[in-house]
Amino acid sequence: MIKIKRVYESSSENDGFRILVDRIWPRGVSKEKADLDAWMKEIAPTNDLRKWFSHDPKKWNEFENRYKNELKDKSELINEIKDIEKDKGKVTLIYSAKDKEHNNAVVLEHTLRKL
Repeated sequence: MIKIKRVYESSSENDGFRILVDRIWPRGVSKEKADLDAWMKEIAPTNDLRKWFSHDPKKWNEFENRYKNELKDKSELINEIKDIEKDKGKVTLIYSAKDKEHNNAVVLEHTLRKL
């Protein structure tokens, strides 16, 4: 099972294996509070795409398409997450964006669920 959760929400045993999928460490969060098992910043959108998107919902569709194209070149990391899911049963993709509907973890979750 793959799910997503904001880093600012409390962790729980139900999260399973917690992976931060942002390129930049979340502001104001200690490593202890984040309670992560891994940080895969390489799977996050490139800096250029991240800066272009700037969490603007009007750019969402184009961001989603561009990020999906970037993910095609990251099959090794995608496979790693799928292997963790097989091994641990649950994987929670952790992100820091305020917008729960328009962020890279949403795109990544949809991509992983299709596999």
